[in-house]
Amino acid sequence: MASRDTTDIPDTTRDARLEARVSAAQKSLLQQAAALSGRTLSEFVVASAQDAARRVIAEHESIRLSREEQLAFVQALLNPPEPNQRLKRAAKAYRQRTGS
Repeated sequence: MASRDTTDIPDTTRDARLEARVSAAQKSLLQQAAALSGRTLSEFVVASAQDAARRVIAEHESIRLSREEQLAFVQALLNPPEPNQRLKRAAKAYRQRTGS
């Protein structure tokens, strides 16, 4: 049976509320899943939303490259092209703004 802990982030105070409107069919589905996992509806919804949020964040924080893209990236690191005029102007403007 699943743990009744809805988060693995320590949080002793739960003073924020989250509300959502769902259809009767959606609520029934969530209630059934909650019951099967041994959780209350609220625990199930919070844990499920938190898991989904972590997955989305992880997907957006990682870069996945094909083999061809990996090789091109490494080549660019090992043999960087000379900066063009636009990049040189941007670097100069940055140095002027930041005093670097």
